[in-house]
Amino acid sequence: MSESALLAADPDDTIVAVSTPPGRGGIGIVRFSGPRALPICEQLVRRPTAQRIAPRRPSLGELLDESGRVVDEVLFTFFPGPKSYTAEDVIELSCHGSPAILSFAIERAVSLGARIAQPGEFTQRAFLNGRIDLSQAEAVNDLIEATTVYQARVALRQAKGALSSRLAPIKQQLCDLIALLEAGIDFAEDDIDVASPAAILDRLDPVRSDIQKLAESYRYGKVVRGGLTLAILGRPNVGKSSLFNRLLEQERAIVTPAAGTTRDAVSEVCSIHGIPVQLIDTAGIRATTDIAETQGVERSYQALADADMVLVVIDLSQPLDSTDRELLAEARQRGNCLAVGNKADLASPLRESATDIWVSAVSGEGISDLRERIYKRAVPASGVEEETGWITNLRHETLLTESLRSLGQARQAVENEIPHEMLLLDLYAGLRAIDQVTGATSVDDILANIFSRFCIGK
Repeated sequence: MSESALLAADPDDTIVAVSTPPGRGGIGIVRFSGPRALPICEQLVRRPTAQRIAPRRPSLGELLDESGRVVDEVLFTFFPGPKSYTAEDVIELSCHGSPAILSFAIERAVSLGARIAQPGEFTQRAFLNGRIDLSQAEAVNDLIEATTVYQARVALRQAKGALSSRLAPIKQQLCDLIALLEAGIDFAEDDIDVASPAAILDRLDPVRSDIQKLAESYRYGKVVRGGLTLAILGRPNVGKSSLFNRLLEQERAIVTPAAGTTRDAVSEVCSIHGIPVQLIDTAGIRATTDIAETQGVERSYQALADADMVLVVIDLSQPLDSTDRELLAEARQRGNCLAVGNKADLASPLRESATDIWVSAVSGEGISDLRERIYKRAVPASGVEEETGWITNLRHETLLTESLRSLGQARQAVENEIPHEMLLLDLYAGLRAIDQVTGATSVDDILANIFSRFCIGK
């Protein structure tokens, strides 16, 4: 089903889907939502006749086939609307996690009048029924996709409305300004003063400043949500694979004294302060006639071009050579680069090096400091307050930038003494962009502001 078809789906349908991952497991959950969830499940599951259905309390039942034979023992939990995930009647059947049993439960539910839910349809219903806003709905998916505990914690805050709470006072200030200007236009005959340019800017500038800060928080949020790739480069035998294993905290890459052991890129994901980091161990860079090693070197340079950050590893036990210098120069020219001096346990204390940090992949010396350096390079210092909400979604950043552009045009209109009717067009455009973050509408909000602040019916 297409996105447009999903939006057009009949809200009176009762939908059903398996909510646990595909495959076998101890438990598999079949979820229902809709007006006929309870009648369908009462035909599908036999419960003790004397036992009343207690909302939000699991009770034991038997999953039946069309002939009334028992297929499985299940736990039956009823979440009556509107106090449920979708704000509709929701039922969850906890079955044994056999794919055959789960498939049977879905087929029987459909034969009794349910419809198989489309991807995201439970959360879509939660949004359409006002249970959550659009940014919270998006955060639900981020929570499911989280690969680190920190990512999950961030997504949960968003799902609980941290971003919505951050936007609410900004939107209110903008609505107040719009309401003031609308009232000045609509009720000029009642001698309501139209705000002066200075008064308008006093209200508009704080709104723009708050939106700007929130938009800038995406520099941090996108790293938290999407992670980054970190390529480890250097000459053969400088300890790239050893450093890769040390950062990964497992023996993933083969390490031998022979130069050129790594012929192809090896990739694994680790967590650094909750940020998922894809580590890429690359082939040692040197001139070679070996065909396989040449291809490995080419892929090393490709990793240098593609990675978000690069660690150029230097052997501290040997003098810096031309390959080291050329690689350092190229990596620094491309941007985010750390020069890591490895084998600090073998280095002379008097030796100078063009490196940013010294470590020993063998002993672990300096590794924690290196992790800290990687984190600080990866995450821009934006002064983001975790508990006040910030953005991790490109769609949100794009909309906030669009709002800033409209409000910037509004500011120019004020400075140029453009009539308020034209100024309002830019203010409404800025407000619409903010509303698209949460999926809200603005017309009713503006009307409520006008009617509450002025004695319209007097």
